[in-house]
Amino acid sequence: LLENSPGVAEVTFVEKEPAERHTIISWEQKNSCILPEDLKNFYLMTDGFQMTWSVKTDDTPMPLGSMVINSVSKLCRLGGSSMYTLPNAPTLADLEDDTDEEGNGDKPERPHFDSRSLIFELDPCNGNGKVCLVYKHAKPVVSPDTEIWFLDRALYWHFLTKTFTAYYRLLITHLGLPQWQYTFTSYGVSPQAKQWFNMYKPITINTALLSEEADSFVNKLDPNKVFKSKNKTPVIKKKTPSQPAGSQKSHMSMTSSKTPALAGNSSRK
Repeated sequence: LLENSPGVAEVTFVEKEPAERHTIISWEQKNSCILPEDLKNFYLMTDGFQMTWSVKTDDTPMPLGSMVINSVSKLCRLGGSSMYTLPNAPTLADLEDDTDEEGNGDKPERPHFDSRSLIFELDPCNGNGKVCLVYKHAKPVVSPDTEIWFLDRALYWHFLTKTFTAYYRLLITHLGLPQWQYTFTSYGVSPQAKQWFNMYKPITINTALLSEEADSFVNKLDPNKVFKSKNKTPVIKKKTPSQPAGSQKSHMSMTSSKTPALAGNSSRK
């Protein structure tokens, strides 16, 4: 699908070997939790996932789409260590506020940075946030129930899916477009990302997300026209039409009549 899209170039898929079973077992023992069955089966097929693609602008490929799922070795815990090496340095757990409202109505309870939850990074999202595997209830023992959440750059949580399989489908169908995780937030994607969404619509795109608002405008770009090859037509220089013989004679007579007068003026001077 990507390779047949207009303007797309350099679709790269990194094939990875399956993770060894003892590697998964040692990860579970180290973190005192059990991987969900669908994620474990995924790692037994391939130790992570990475696919990128670019678009051609002025015949130069520009990286655009990125789909990443960290390997078992990079499935690291968030909030487990200090942000600095100084003693008594602040951690993510210090951001917890007991007065925050918990899940009410249709809103699920958000994860916690402290010991109440276990959070592991699945996708760094190219610095736009983090997709995390979350064990929301870690006390008194870690519950095997997991969910997939998105942590934005402002450290706010946004629920994505209940299972890894559902998240994997979202990742593929959104084609790895920049900031696609922000379509599941209340503030949505940036105007620049909306341009790319208009050009390469994900399979599951909600057209309401791309609707124009009163105070914003998004160009409607047609990728077939944007990336259409431009054949330069040679510019034919037209020769200036030669003056007719009559005008040439009159011009010569005028110049010849002016010449004696000029000569006389110069002799007088």
